[in-house]
Amino acid sequence: MPVKNRFAELLPEITEWRRDLHENPEILFDTHRTSKVVADKLREFGCDEVVEGIGRTGVVGVIRGKTDGGKVIGLRADMDALPIHEQTGVAYASKTDGAMHACGHDGHTAMLLGAAKYLSETRNFDGSVVVIFQPAEEGGGGGREMCEDGMMDRWNIQEVYGMHNWPGKPVGSFSIRPGAFFAATDVFDIHLEGRGGHAAKPQEVVDTTLMAAQLVTALQSIVSRNADPTKNIVVSVTSFETSSKAFNVIPQRVHIKGTVRTMDDDMRDLAERRMTEISEGIAATFGGTVRVEYQRNYPVMANHDEQTEFAAEVARAVSGDCEDAPLVMGGEDFAFMLEERPGAYILVGNGDTAPVHHPEYDFTDEAIPAGCSWWAEIVERRMPAA
Repeated sequence: MPVKNRFAELLPEITEWRRDLHENPEILFDTHRTSKVVADKLREFGCDEVVEGIGRTGVVGVIRGKTDGGKVIGLRADMDALPIHEQTGVAYASKTDGAMHACGHDGHTAMLLGAAKYLSETRNFDGSVVVIFQPAEEGGGGGREMCEDGMMDRWNIQEVYGMHNWPGKPVGSFSIRPGAFFAATDVFDIHLEGRGGHAAKPQEVVDTTLMAAQLVTALQSIVSRNADPTKNIVVSVTSFETSSKAFNVIPQRVHIKGTVRTMDDDMRDLAERRMTEISEGIAATFGGTVRVEYQRNYPVMANHDEQTEFAAEVARAVSGDCEDAPLVMGGEDFAFMLEERPGAYILVGNGDTAPVHHPEYDFTDEAIPAGCSWWAEIVERRMPAA
């Protein structure tokens, strides 16, 4: 694999950073140790500017090239872990019970640090690179908060690029697609209320459990009977909680919640409208009441055509090939950055590992040179030194 030789030399050091981050996972915006480690290293590398506290706990570093042609490119990595109990058994497993890097953000952070070290050493480009270390990708919207803090305008970022590891793809290989790539991710809470009572006297109650069971099934009709079958939509009920845990009590209340994934605004609007209509209809049928809370979370993450073509060209230079990626119904809050600036998001192979968000997942360190090389090449090819 024609990666930069410097990253092969740096691999043991970057691996050490990655495993330290893996041992010390932090969730959502509570990335205080991680952010300090990142900021300290950026200062150690000689970055021209290091700013903490962007998007609460995000870190931004600025590296200026040998000449300043006015071009500014942003490179983004996410830093947060997940609330999962690790089951990898590796020597560097999480020291924090109930938290682990189950999505490889430790690897993303380490790779961007490696690229920052190299770019600070060489500065073989015309312009400036802004390295962005973001908290709270896993549901907290850290990307949105960094943008709302004015990051793009403050550093005059003109293009922005991101990367995610991908289990099942050969280590160090790449794939990408233009346009819609990762889905919009919304969440819902549905609160049903009936009339509780003794389980031996169902004629005296309004059975909220039965009502909710019917609703869980009926919500799937949004996909099977309301949505255009040529479009992408997923409705998943992920939690069902009753107000009573006793064997002989029909509960007064049931709370169900879940997620909706869509690839365009029409399907998003349809899902929200039909979810409310179906819930209200079923509650009325059984004599109960309902309250639906539908929250629009991450938007569709859509790559920009020109930057996607360029990102794929760089990937081919690094690994020899770049495949077309499939649509992904998972969410990604890099979407907020791509709404503010043109850019692209690419997948790098993690090999034959457990899937992300699994307690046995681990980032593959052998992918580090390819990831670092891609980020460095993005800068050096997009802003070649005069």
